[in-house]
Amino acid sequence: MPEIRFSHESLDCYSVSLTFLDLANELARRLPRAKGQVGDQIQRASESICLRIAEGGGMENGSAEQRRHYLAARASALECAAVLDVARARGALTAERRMEGRVLLDRIVRMLSKLAPRR
Repeated sequence: MPEIRFSHESLDCYSVSLTFLDLANELARRLPRAKGQVGDQIQRASESICLRIAEGGGMENGSAEQRRHYLAARASALECAAVLDVARARGALTAERRMEGRVLLDRIVRMLSKLAPRR
């Protein structure tokens, strides 16, 4: 049986967001329980990026609703960047891993900005 593909799966920002999700999950697992709020926050925000991209991909191209979903995904990506900074400041993340995450998030933000142009 051929694999079923949904419209959002063809978006590069969706595949990059899944890659970032792996990094976020790794970070959340490594955080001590005392720093658990940061782990929970990055898990929720990174999942939100993926889910909002999928929702936007199912909307009519160029619609206000599609733009709203892509902008929400972009906001979650920016939130993740701040969480990486907090995790690094707390000593829960190496500078290298932080930079890996920021590179992925930068790509996601740039792509979502292009998918949700200003009107």
